[in-house]
Amino acid sequence: MTPDEIAALPYRKCVGVVLWDGVGRVFTGQRYDSELPAWQMPQGGIEDGEDARTAALRELVEETGVAAEKVEVLAQTPDWINYDLPPEIVPRIWKGRYKGQTQRWVLMKFLGSDADINIETTHPEFSEWRWLEPASVLDSIVPFKRDVYEQVFDAFSDWL
Repeated sequence: MTPDEIAALPYRKCVGVVLWDGVGRVFTGQRYDSELPAWQMPQGGIEDGEDARTAALRELVEETGVAAEKVEVLAQTPDWINYDLPPEIVPRIWKGRYKGQTQRWVLMKFLGSDADINIETTHPEFSEWRWLEPASVLDSIVPFKRDVYEQVFDAFSDWL
């Protein structure tokens, strides 16, 4: 795809989840589809008719096995946060239909125990998971998402 073709593409509407353990760490998972270190927080597309909160709770259970009753929803980013994919991967991701994502992030406090987390879901996203402090998350994610994560952690700094 040419740079002009990529620039003309829309953003995919998406939600992200900051699952906070209440003591300064957040859930991160190693992407199942990556051979390189690619840790991230749960995220996924918003389906027709869903609001960000509903989509976030659905994505949480789909990617981590954590049920809605095991979390308390605390906050949501006030604005959408965009990121562009690196141009070389645009044709391979989402069949080349999007140049990146526009995301609304939801902060949730985890009320359960580690035993409530099960990443061996119907369609696994993660091969392993761990709790990390936000600064360590920034060191562990793919570079093109780092700015988004900084904005998210800034938005939720009163809790994190």
